[in-house]
Amino acid sequence: MRRPSLRAYVPATRGGRTFALISLVNAVGTGLYLAASAVFFVRSVGLTAAEVGVGLGISGVVGFLTTVPIGAAGDRFGAKRTLIALQLWRAGGFAALCLVKGVVGFTLVSCALAAAEAATQPMTQAVASATVESADRTRTMAIIRTVRNAGFSLGALLAAPLLAADSLWTYRAIVLGTAAAFVTSAGMLTRLRIESPDRVQRKVGPLAAVGRFRDWRYGLLAALNGILNLHVTILSVGLPLWALQATETPAGLLPVLVLVNTVLSVVLQVPIAKGAETEGGAARALRLGGVAMVLCCVALAAASGPGSAWAAAAVLAAACVLLTFGEMWQATGGWELSYDFAPEDSKGVYLSVFSLGGTAQRIVGPALITSVVIGAGPAGWIALAVVFALATLLVTPVTRLLHAAAPAAAEPAPVPEGIHQ
Repeated sequence: MRRPSLRAYVPATRGGRTFALISLVNAVGTGLYLAASAVFFVRSVGLTAAEVGVGLGISGVVGFLTTVPIGAAGDRFGAKRTLIALQLWRAGGFAALCLVKGVVGFTLVSCALAAAEAATQPMTQAVASATVESADRTRTMAIIRTVRNAGFSLGALLAAPLLAADSLWTYRAIVLGTAAAFVTSAGMLTRLRIESPDRVQRKVGPLAAVGRFRDWRYGLLAALNGILNLHVTILSVGLPLWALQATETPAGLLPVLVLVNTVLSVVLQVPIAKGAETEGGAARALRLGGVAMVLCCVALAAASGPGSAWAAAAVLAAACVLLTFGEMWQATGGWELSYDFAPEDSKGVYLSVFSLGGTAQRIVGPALITSVVIGAGPAGWIALAVVFALATLLVTPVTRLLHAAAPAAAEPAPVPEGIHQ
């Protein structure tokens, strides 16, 4: 892989550069919140750990159920307008978090936030893709992901001194800072120029648009991508718990593994995304992501074998590197395939359906990894490797089915009398 120049990390168009800056602002705000959320829930809202888990679990289900209807609204009102509304919605939700007390209020606000946050990802993809030409779309999305990773880290660093102050108002200041970041990004979005017109292409209601979705091939691709997206839960939950429970690895190594993941993602996401720009490159990237996850699971199973703490640490480090490559390939392949197979007049619905795979794994993934995989010991990781292998093998036939159906899907739908596009 040829080392890219610094120029490769800058979007080619003014719109792409503006959107990357908007993504950085969003990511810094999100990083602020993620670094302090657990403490905020306990110290400011007054919740127990169990109450936090219940509230977030319920909100996760709400986010899953509302993603596609909001995506359909994006088709009706325009992706850019919808994304601006979602950013303001999120800002209002975070501001409201500073006012709630108790589990009921927390759950209600969390549900409202989850609905907006789950829909933000597909709307972001739709707007970002419309901001740049198709030839530069994959590289721009890779740059945006790189910028987001850097922003998360910067936000966490900014939260550190506020957390150290350990006062109610500094916790609230962190959450209000997140709200301010979303208001700022909404304002920046209003000035963003996009290549394709931000207008409705199919004037149907959100619920009606959801009811019309019948593309089982695209749904199957979304499910396969969701399975491969389990790398998110493995990194945040599976790897650290497995390291502490099944190996002699020093606990101090765990932040280093997270740092390795972040640095590799920032440095290598752009050059890895370049491979998806060739014909068949997106499907190949998704398959490579699956292979990397298979090897990662095998390495995690093997990590419990070495008696030496540092030998186990070396195996875990290898697993972390494999997981990071799996994450980068999966993200690249998923972006490109999800957009390529989404009809022009239903981008919001299709991209929202595709995002459900990731949302589902965030709901099911923690319990699956902790109770089933880790609970079964090394055999659990081998079983998960088999699941990843099956998902990887299915990528090729599913994408072939989508290609075969593409000409029929590309035909414009008949326009009812009296409705003008």
